[in-house]
Amino acid sequence: MIRFYFTGISILLTAILCNFLISKLGIASWYDFLNSFTKNETNNYNLVDYIWLFIIYPLFLSLGYYIGDIVFNYFIK
Repeated sequence: MIRFYFTGISILLTAILCNFLISKLGIASWYDFLNSFTKNETNNYNLVDYIWLFIIYPLFLSLGYYIGDIVFNYFIK
């Protein structure tokens, strides 16, 4: 159970950091992407936004899991 906590906190911190950085760079977040569907707005996202949302962001969250697992193993073992 503690392992889930460490990995969850690590993924959360990674997501917060990524969302902060992309807001500064002007790249669309998942909130922006999903909000455009609810408001029936036209889709004005470019290729960088899609690459970020569907490839790079999941990779960073996976990295957050990996870091959490390393931290857990460092403190527990």
